[in-house]
Amino acid sequence: MPRTVDISVYVNTIRGMGIQTEKVLKLLKKTPILSSSELSKAGIDRKTIHRMMNAGDILRVSRGLYSSNDYIPGPYYSFLEAQKIVSNGVICLLSALTFYEIGTQNPSLVWMAVPRRARAPQINQNPIQLVRFSGKAYDEGIIKQEIESELINIYNIPKTIADCFKYRNKIGLEVALEALKDVIHNKRTTIDELLYFADICRVKNIITPYIESFI
Repeated sequence: MPRTVDISVYVNTIRGMGIQTEKVLKLLKKTPILSSSELSKAGIDRKTIHRMMNAGDILRVSRGLYSSNDYIPGPYYSFLEAQKIVSNGVICLLSALTFYEIGTQNPSLVWMAVPRRARAPQINQNPIQLVRFSGKAYDEGIIKQEIESELINIYNIPKTIADCFKYRNKIGLEVALEALKDVIHNKRTTIDELLYFADICRVKNIITPYIESFI
């Protein structure tokens, strides 16, 4: 006896696939990049993701990250990508200097701060350099900046300068001095703010003589 096929089940399946596809495309109009966790929370299953990739409707820009096939990355796309991968990360140090156009740094890695005791995120092959901050050194000075309709976490200018002095042995004292001279001469922050964050980062005694020489 020939096997009967329930056409209604087939039609509903196709309709459901179409609804999920429309939902993904609608989400990508609001944000250029979607993570697999964001898609899962939106009710999108893995089969839909793979089907849309195979059809050329979406692109996998990195492991667990997807964008529309006509997406053109902006100048700070790597920051947005890093924030998607390291959700509790904060753009810091050389990357923050680049964002604020301070000094002449142009790092190939995205520098991100994470809590000292936080579980190590899986960054795979992504160009991300993690540093671990604790207490106020992590919590203070975080602001939100919009990149391509998304918000990223980044330290403000005076906190970034203080961090550069704290990590001067890692990034170079000349980098920290160049950044400090830049923000003082161009009035990008105040001396009080610099000293406040320098105290939090425990570099107040180190940075003060340089501040006085640049005033």
